[in-house]
Amino acid sequence: MRGFRFGVTHAGPPDMASWTATAMRVESLGYDTFLVPDTLNTPAPLAGLAAAAAVTSTLRVGTWVLCDPLRNPRAVAWEIGSLARMTGGRVELGLGAGRPAAGEDARRLGLGFGTGSERARQLRASVPLIRGLLDGVEPDFPSAGHRVPILIAASGPRLLEFAAQAADIIAFGWPPDTDEDRARSIIDRVIAADGERAGEIELAAGLIAIGDEQHPWLRRLGVDPVALAAAGAVTVVTGSPRKIADTLLRRRDRLGLSYITIPSASAEAFAPVVELLATG
Repeated sequence: MRGFRFGVTHAGPPDMASWTATAMRVESLGYDTFLVPDTLNTPAPLAGLAAAAAVTSTLRVGTWVLCDPLRNPRAVAWEIGSLARMTGGRVELGLGAGRPAAGEDARRLGLGFGTGSERARQLRASVPLIRGLLDGVEPDFPSAGHRVPILIAASGPRLLEFAAQAADIIAFGWPPDTDEDRARSIIDRVIAADGERAGEIELAAGLIAIGDEQHPWLRRLGVDPVALAAAGAVTVVTGSPRKIADTLLRRRDRLGLSYITIPSASAEAFAPVVELLATG
């Protein structure tokens, strides 16, 4: 059984003092990864990752996730490879075909976005190219010097199948009200598609709330954590740290979910759970 890993997604203001203080606190609380989203309303992810890595020593840093249509894959390999070398390999690359709202980011950046199928096709081309460049297949291109795990965020059947074949980590982009039965059916598609790689892929899922938290961004989305918990949604957890730990252990046993991410606003509240499951 794969051990747990826990990551914190952070989208705070681009203030160096508060940003680095958060990264150091995340490391001190025992989290494994410091993750940065990719939106024009948050700091540029690679700058944020570099700042976090500079003030920590064991914390891994990663993108959650880069919007592939907004970037040249060779430039991504160069930037991520540079960060991997500078940090001694403490880098993970998360990639996705782009959430729907990313189309507006593309417009503001003066870039094309394409249809869903076009973006998926582009991602399927980008991942092996980036993987090869990071691993040094082109002698004249700067490699990472370290194995950089690639996470693919996926929700549709075709991208899930691709992720099962190409990713080190799969992050499931399911709706907030997804329950365990629905999650199981989605994960079964991955298991059916991964063939000889069965058991090698780390399965990741994000929690949007701990307990009855009512963060402003949840209200803007019209999400009620209490109602989701009552409906058995896998996107929330409630109860004491021991109860939450037992819930995550059960989900790992049933679903294989071992990499759990939470918003930075919940990092302190969730820290006792991390401590309980650090060797679980």
